[in-house]
Amino acid sequence: MNPPRDGELIVMQSFVYNALPGRVIFGQGTVSALKSEMERAGCTRALLLSTPEQAAALKDIAASIGALAAGIFTDAAMHTPTDVTDRALRAARDCAADCTIAFGGGSSTGLGKAIALRTDLTQIVIPTTYAGSEMTPIIGETEGGRKVTRRTLKVLPEIVIYDVDFTLTLPPRLTVTSGTNAIAHAVEALYAQDRNPVISMMAEQAISAMGRALPAIVAHPQDREARAEALYGAWLCGICLGSVGMALHHKLCHVVGGSFNLPHADTHTVILPYAMAYNAKAAPEADQVVARALGGRSGTQALVDLARKLESPTSLKSIGMEERDIERAADLAVQSPYWNPRPIDRSAIRDLVASAWAGDIERYMSGP
Repeated sequence: MNPPRDGELIVMQSFVYNALPGRVIFGQGTVSALKSEMERAGCTRALLLSTPEQAAALKDIAASIGALAAGIFTDAAMHTPTDVTDRALRAARDCAADCTIAFGGGSSTGLGKAIALRTDLTQIVIPTTYAGSEMTPIIGETEGGRKVTRRTLKVLPEIVIYDVDFTLTLPPRLTVTSGTNAIAHAVEALYAQDRNPVISMMAEQAISAMGRALPAIVAHPQDREARAEALYGAWLCGICLGSVGMALHHKLCHVVGGSFNLPHADTHTVILPYAMAYNAKAAPEADQVVARALGGRSGTQALVDLARKLESPTSLKSIGMEERDIERAADLAVQSPYWNPRPIDRSAIRDLVASAWAGDIERYMSGP
């Protein structure tokens, strides 16, 4: 919905808006509130979760809460493999955990969600990237090379502590892909089947915030103001993802990333302008909002221009996908498709995937 001109009457669309429960603490140094937040929630024994790369930082967090840290599990993995979840569940049982504390990006948060899905343990999340998963009731799990996504309030974290300090060491390249992943959440919310004015307003602000912050961070990685704006934008993007449905972009990323074990954020970064171009004519208002938020002549072109400015990965080939996987990806993408403003056609999807594999966005944008 575009803002009204002077004197123009607003004609509201009909919509349904479901607000998601949750407590958010946002700022700098906010991890110091972790112990009091646990006590506030009635939690006394936490299983702390991270990837292997963040094990040292996780031990520092465990030390900060003393006896409330009942156990540590540092094997969280991309795409939430069910075998990793099984081992984490055993660790939770062994230490009699009554909550989890997920520290890191989408891998750690996803593992906390997988545990909650099976146990109903309270979730506390301390994000260190811009993934946004901490604000959603969505979980994607991988088993046997297939990623399955579902939506349930059982996996929505109860407490999220955003501490800007933890994002200062996120390398520029990971900042770019994680931030672009966040933008994708907001972009797709603009043309979701159950979109509404509240989420559309958040989405535009989120895209605009990320569009300003990411170039500033690439230029000056320790810029606290830019880091804070990016984290704020990522929070809004996560709310968008959690509040309305997903469409083609997320379906493609789940299929391509989960089936071929590609880096999650990188996959979103590559696919985003192609999915936007695929839907541009079917969702012209969304395209206009993205253009306005990023300052471009079209939403797709604005996303392409931002990617070039940030030197983002631009092809599936460059992030590890084999050319022989194009056909299988197209087949999987049209199986149980998500709702999308433009009908899902196998031939058109195959062209999209092939173009994204090659990184040929200019040709794809100029096509039919």
